[in-house]
Amino acid sequence: MRRPTARVHVTAVVAGDESVAGAARRRPDQIVTEEPMEIRVHGPGEAPRPLVVTMRTPGNDFELAVGFCTAEGLIETATDLDSVEYCVGTNRTQEFNVVTVRLRQPIGDALRARAFAATAACGVCGTATLDDLAVRCGVVRRDVQVAWSALREVPARLGASQSVFATTGGLHAAGLFDAQGTLDLVREDVGRHNALDKLIGRCVLDGQLPVAASGVVVSGRVGFELVQKAAVAGIAIVAAIGAPSSLAIETARRFGVTIIGFLRADRANIYTLPQRVDLDH
Repeated sequence: MRRPTARVHVTAVVAGDESVAGAARRRPDQIVTEEPMEIRVHGPGEAPRPLVVTMRTPGNDFELAVGFCTAEGLIETATDLDSVEYCVGTNRTQEFNVVTVRLRQPIGDALRARAFAATAACGVCGTATLDDLAVRCGVVRRDVQVAWSALREVPARLGASQSVFATTGGLHAAGLFDAQGTLDLVREDVGRHNALDKLIGRCVLDGQLPVAASGVVVSGRVGFELVQKAAVAGIAIVAAIGAPSSLAIETARRFGVTIIGFLRADRANIYTLPQRVDLDH
């Protein structure tokens, strides 16, 4: 199994009173691992077929595969899932960069025209329009509300939970939080969308879909793909350290998701459905 970090040597430059050249020195460093992972999917009596290749940080690969399949409408509940496993090569060795998802029902032509690549920089949704997404979205809970006093603590708690980021400085994170601002689950990955897929995949494997948490906090910006995944999973609030895109806001309005951007201990911008944040407490 590949590790989420890799060891390299760097030339570190720390400018001081001496010359920059004199301040340079070689030292070991830890960097984040980024590798491709292919997700294959099939139903009973069908050969596994490629669904996507995503650049990810190794770790929680099964959660990533299940979460991605859920966001793409191939899995609606845990009962749709038969098994998840690494590919076994011809010499019976485990291929840790290929994960096969077996469903309980045949897929047939559902994968036709769904083959695409996803990079670590941005998610690639398998939908052509928001109308297609609407078919797959359940009902996002309307009764969710989080007090500002709890919400303002979430970014610091996310940062404190990013163990691999603390070592490498090169990872995104996503965390599920409850009404008290407590982080129930955190996942890290080189890609924002991968981190969220891992969270959703864990919930599916635990039989918790729609997701019971009040919301999700992400370390970067909010694009369409993150709102898409949250809406499919029934997550009511998407909070971010960074800014949302225009399409993310449009999607959130349509599917009843609250978007909070630039979340800090002392400020935030609420872009949609502000009533989910109790500003008096």
